[in-house]
Amino acid sequence: MVKNRQGIAELGFAAPVGTPGGIEVLELARLRGRASAEPRRPTFHHLLCLRSGRLEHTVDFTGHTLTPGRWLWVRPGQVQQWGDLGGAEGTLVLFEPEFLDAATAAAVRLDDPHAGVVHDPDPAERAALDDSAAHLGRVFAAPGRTPIEVRQTVLRHLLAVLVLQLAPTAGGPPGGDTFLRFRDAVERDFTRTRRVEDYARRLGWSARTLSRATRAAAGVNAKDFIDRRLILEAKRLLAHSDQTAAQVAARLGFTSATNFSKYFLQRAGVTPIAFRAAVRRPGRSAAV
Repeated sequence: MVKNRQGIAELGFAAPVGTPGGIEVLELARLRGRASAEPRRPTFHHLLCLRSGRLEHTVDFTGHTLTPGRWLWVRPGQVQQWGDLGGAEGTLVLFEPEFLDAATAAAVRLDDPHAGVVHDPDPAERAALDDSAAHLGRVFAAPGRTPIEVRQTVLRHLLAVLVLQLAPTAGGPPGGDTFLRFRDAVERDFTRTRRVEDYARRLGWSARTLSRATRAAAGVNAKDFIDRRLILEAKRLLAHSDQTAAQVAARLGFTSATNFSKYFLQRAGVTPIAFRAAVRRPGRSAAV
């Protein structure tokens, strides 16, 4: 794993020397004392499951408690912060988005930015997932005489088995067609417009219809949904990048830093600068 500071500070992927590219499987014990509590925005996937112990892990400023049998799936673009590993034991699978074959990627909605973070499989599913993760780890750690190209193919298939087993435990995307189309449009255009009327016109529905569908699926009206997505991206940029508040404002489509600061304060309850200071403060709560 390496840091890449081109534009936005992100955590890029680097496979260990002598291993197939695009994937790494490691025990949590190797991260003990090395995992950073600072915000990081990886460009690759993290699959994490414990065998014993307990771990607090923050994803996009929401704290999650990981216990044995519970899986955490952090996707590219999400900001994560590690809690104290303590005596937790488990497996961490890192892989780049392009590592899986196209059919598997589509089946598990690999590029879905709204996919669930926490997966709670039932006991029967847990046993199968544990077996798949263990097999993947053994093949990665013990190359033997197998050529590296063959190992990469085997690992790709084993990872496909694991994620195909894991994906159904998160359930399908919530909401009907109206909400899903609106959600996808917001994901594309939230830095261009914050007006519900603009989305309604593009999608061919009324603003009232969008709000009704969004409230049924997400519990908030359409305007609040747009605002939440924008605030999340603002928090991500403030937490993990070195861009100034003015640069973040411009990136998110605001005409001035002052307008952005007022918007952020009204919806997040703190100023952008105060939020950045809190999320980066040593020893801060993982629930920030």
